[in-house]
Order: sequence, then C-alpha cells, then structure tokens
Amino acid sequence: MQSGNVDVRREGETCVVLLDRDEKLNAISSAMERDLLELVSGEEFRSSRCVVFAGAGRAFSAGADIGEFREMTPERVAGYYAGSGDVYEQIAALPIPTIAAIHGWCLGGALELALAMDFRVADETAVFGLPELELGILPSSGGTHRLVRLVGPGRAKELIMLGERFDAHEARRLGVVSEVVPGGRALDRALELAGRLAERPALAVSVVKQAIDAAAESSRGAGVVLERFAYGMLAQTDEAQAAAEAFGERRDSGRKD
Repeated sequence: MQSGNVDVRREGETCVVLLDRDEKLNAISSAMERDLLELVSGEEFRSSRCVVFAGAGRAFSAGADIGEFREMTPERVAGYYAGSGDVYEQIAALPIPTIAAIHGWCLGGALELALAMDFRVADETAVFGLPELELGILPSSGGTHRLVRLVGPGRAKELIMLGERFDAHEARRLGVVSEVVPGGRALDRALELAGRLAERPALAVSVVKQAIDAAAESSRGAGVVLERFAYGMLAQTDEAQAAAEAFGERRDSGRKD
C-alpha cells in the first residue's frame, strides 16, 4: 500500500477495507485511489466472499482530497477524476457483494464510492451530499448515473445542482441506503450482512448480482433472456441439485424447516 491510509483485514470470509486518515476526515488522496485499485485487482478481494468498506474515526470520508488539487495541473486533476471513476467502476463490477458501512460525513467522491457498492448501511450520524458544483465541477466518478437510478432524475438534480445535504433517514427514504442503525453500529451491521451473504451459494450470489446489474442497464427483453440463461446454468450446479434434493426430502417428510 502506497498511502499508508488504507487498512485491510479479514473477518472470516469477509475482507474489510478501512479508510484510515482521520486527521483529514478520511479524504481520499490519489495515493489512496491507487491503493484501492491495487486491492480490486488483487487476490485479497478475489478470495473473499464479501467486501466491506468503512471509515476510521469520525467519518466514512469527506470525499476527494481537494487540498491535493492546489498542487496539480488541470490535466492532473482531470486524470485524478478519471482514475477514481475507473476504480469505482471496477469495484461495482466485482463478482462478489460489496457493502459500505457509513458513519459521519459521506460527501462527494466518498458518496460515489458508496454508490458503487451493492449495499449501503448508515448509522444515525451519517450525512450525505454531492457538493462538487460548489467547485465548478460535477460528480464524475459515477455519481450522476448511479444516483439517478436510485432516486430518479428530478431528485438527483436537486441533490447535485443545489448541493443539498441529507441525513441517514432521508437517505433511507430515498433508497440511497439499505437501512439505518444506531450510532456506532454501521460496521457491525455490515459484517452481519456479509456473514449472511457468505452462507449463500457463492456462484448463485455472483450470478444474481451480475444479472440484476445487467437488468438495470438493459432492456426488459435482454434482461429476461439473461435471467433465463442464468437460471439454466445455476440449475445444473451441484449446489442447486443438492438443495433440490434436500427440499424434496423435507417435503416428503412433512417438515417445514
């Protein structure tokens, strides 16, 4: 790791990634972006059943390290945003589930990072926002199109163009987060969800994730074709055959568990 601000540990079959730069509210530097890219393409993620992202200290993350930009040429700033977009796209495309455990600030690029994940759990201290327009730029790491898919174009325009901050309960109402938990419980809850996902058939979880993501980007007809293809493939696996046999045995014996 180049930055020294991204910590990785294992919790059973879950990989936990901790943004650890509390003195800067975990602002994401270009070195941290490179660390994330290294992780995405490395064995640590690929050998896990789930990845959980969290922030150390007072926040998930205050977003991109704007202070770095003062030392960059316009070309390097553009490269930074292009690079972060690439990293977030690769996180979104991981074949395993990803969960963001959010507390405190989750602004700008940090919210875009969270939006690239499959599940988002926030505690009651979380505050969200996309303030890029205040700097004369826009969310360029997936923030516009992913937010539109979750909240619709009208609300997305309000949140981005007006730079509105919103709390965890509003995020839950909008569908930006999956659930809200008491303060200090986001990571615990994310690990609970990761444990449940790890108990599910790994191939089926991966295929379901990819089928749903593809359906969000394609026509209904293409989604149906993919869904049926995926079902046919999974139905032939040993796990599916064993589950079907176990179900038949329970049914024949009258058991309901």
